[in-house]
Amino acid sequence: MDDSDRGAGPAARPMRADARRNEKILLDAAAAIFVTRGVEAPLRDIAAEAGVGTATISRHFPTRADLVIAVYRHQVEALAEAGPALLAASATPHTALGQWIDLFTDFLVTKLGLAAVLQSDDPCYDPLHTYFLERLEPVCTQLLDAAADSGDIRPGLDAYELMRGVAGLCVGAGPNPRYNARRLVELLVAGLRRPD
Repeated sequence: MDDSDRGAGPAARPMRADARRNEKILLDAAAAIFVTRGVEAPLRDIAAEAGVGTATISRHFPTRADLVIAVYRHQVEALAEAGPALLAASATPHTALGQWIDLFTDFLVTKLGLAAVLQSDDPCYDPLHTYFLERLEPVCTQLLDAAADSGDIRPGLDAYELMRGVAGLCVGAGPNPRYNARRLVELLVAGLRRPD
């Protein structure tokens, strides 16, 4: 959730740095609890993980849907910001792409429990898929283009197709111990390399 989502009209003010930090702590705690206990986990568990009272969570997020949406958006933003940072810090664009796909895979695998909520009939969740694509497809495109320009991977790869392919592999990551989504995604990324 960014500052533009807070309040309405010209009187809305940006959040103070300490308020943003506290909200990040709440969102990280909620994300950790959602992964292990699902989005219906008791608020007291999230509050304990964050080191706050349940009233603090309710003050920031009046409904569970508000909290779920904020966690989802928070994690999408972190993933979007990671792409350019990895590209700047990695030895090669292909390495950056692989690291970002690892983060994307983590996001998808941990969000499988959230998928049922996001596919519910509640209209408040409808914009999240569009938001997800609008934020992450350009980042993936930037990484693919950089890797192609460096000669690491074949040119002309489509970010949406790659993201869908990774998502398809992650959907199979259920309780089957013989199904390793991360290994399959590694094979997919290795297959992007330009043939010698």
